[in-house]
Amino acid sequence: MEIAFIIGRIIFGGYFLKNAYNHIFKSAHLVGYAQSKGVKSPKIAIIGSGILLAFGGLSMILGVWTIWGAVALIAFLIPVSLKMHDFWKIQDPMARMGERISFEKNMALAAAALITMAISTPWIYSAF
Repeated sequence: MEIAFIIGRIIFGGYFLKNAYNHIFKSAHLVGYAQSKGVKSPKIAIIGSGILLAFGGLSMILGVWTIWGAVALIAFLIPVSLKMHDFWKIQDPMARMGERISFEKNMALAAAALITMAISTPWIYSAF
C-alpha cells in the first residue's frame, strides 16, 4: 500500500504542478477567461493562484507541510469553483454542462485535499 500512496501523491500533486506552470508561465489565455468572469486584476489573480497551486502540488509530491499544502489547494479550488465555474448562472445547456463538470471535478479535488489533511504526518517517504 505504500507504493500506491506514493504513486497517488505524485499523480495528485503533479496535476496541480502542471496547472501551476500554466498559471505562472502561460497565463495569457487564462487572463482573458478570468476577465470574462469579472475577476478584478486577472493577471495578478492568475499568478497568485499559480503560486497556491505550486505550493500545494509540491507539498503533496514531497510529503512536506502537507496540511498547509492542502489548505493552499482548498484556498484555490473553492473560490475558483464558485467564481469561474458558476454553472447555475449559464443558460446555454452545453456551456452549463462544461462548467458543471469543472465545478464538480474541483469539488472532488478539494475533497481529496481534505482527506490528505486527515492522514497522519509525517508521510512515509517524505522529502524531509
